[in-house]
Amino acid sequence: MSHEFKPEYMQLSVLTAALQELTPRDKRRQDPDLAIEDWIRFARELGVKRIQLSSALPEELADVPPEAMLDPVADHLNVLKPMDAARVRRIESALKASDVSFSDLGYFDNMLVGDEKQRRIKHEWMVKIMDAAVALGVKAVCGFVGRNVSLDMDQNLEDFERSFVPLLKAAKDRGLEYRVEQCPMPGWNTTDLWHNQIGYTPGMWIRLHRIAERHKTGDQLRIHYDPSHAILMGQNTRDVFQFLKDEGYAFLIGGFHVKGQVINPKGLAEWGYGGQTVERGDRKDGKPDPDLRKQSGAWLKQVVIATHELPGTARHDPLAYLQNRTVDWLDHQLAARELLQFKNGVSKVDLVVEHEYPDARVQDPRKLAPILKGSIAFTRAIDEAAANMFALHRVLESQGIKVQGLGREAYRS
Repeated sequence: MSHEFKPEYMQLSVLTAALQELTPRDKRRQDPDLAIEDWIRFARELGVKRIQLSSALPEELADVPPEAMLDPVADHLNVLKPMDAARVRRIESALKASDVSFSDLGYFDNMLVGDEKQRRIKHEWMVKIMDAAVALGVKAVCGFVGRNVSLDMDQNLEDFERSFVPLLKAAKDRGLEYRVEQCPMPGWNTTDLWHNQIGYTPGMWIRLHRIAERHKTGDQLRIHYDPSHAILMGQNTRDVFQFLKDEGYAFLIGGFHVKGQVINPKGLAEWGYGGQTVERGDRKDGKPDPDLRKQSGAWLKQVVIATHELPGTARHDPLAYLQNRTVDWLDHQLAARELLQFKNGVSKVDLVVEHEYPDARVQDPRKLAPILKGSIAFTRAIDEAAANMFALHRVLESQGIKVQGLGREAYRS
């Protein structure tokens, strides 16, 4: 029986950290929910109906002051005060007026930090975000696992079981997913470690999920896949997804960040993937520089070999796609449809545009709006093209007609 042509498109969203200062900091200190309202209206202007709302520790709790951060702090969701009924009504009213909804709530921090006081603060903040998600009817939170840098990887697995599983249990109690973005976070601290998050690659995702399953929280742990991080690891999306399918974990990815990476071949020649740069300016006399602003030099471990790409801002480069030196966006979306399993179908999957291209991270909304609109339009077009190709191929196959060519193949060198 011939299939109908029925392409399924993903739900387009944008991470609010793209414009962290949309609401001036002094105004959102006085009225935290103004930042949410402003971003809801801005999303409508950008032409998206979903946003991933970014939360970060406020200055009162953060272990790194804002002036020492590489970027301004994206604290658009402030949960110092509970998400009471009045706050919920106000936010829901703004959502309804703009026809916008939340894809998930994001808090990106090191949940396995070695300092126990800091760890407790970060965990308590994440639980408050979970409570806010429930109050707002959001089904997932998104963040990192992190790493205790004083422990090796195997010891960190034990730390995950002891310290992170309670967060998964908190998510389960609230009917939420905890989606882990897989950034290796090479510039997270001033050590020479490249992998500062243990949930950075499929081999670790599977091991973390097995631990979660032992504690009956396997349904809570999902991956929020970001292809830029695969490029940092010398991987490509198709290989990653094929590996998950081969190992029986095609269900593990629950959402996507749409952020690219462009490898600098000269920097790669100098340091190699995961190379340990020196003389970055983040250390002094063999210790982290006491000036916290200078510690951001640790990010040179990453930026010396690569620059983040806002989708659509990098030139079309077929050779770089084949060398895994930038994201092949079309194949990324095709591979998701061909190899992964989504519990509620492709049409319920969030495709979240994340803006971290340094040269274009302007904080003037008038200048940034056309940049984001262009990237969102590119992302939408790529997803639609992939969905249409995939659906058309299913029609051909259902009629016994051969799909032409080979396409990109996993594990092929």
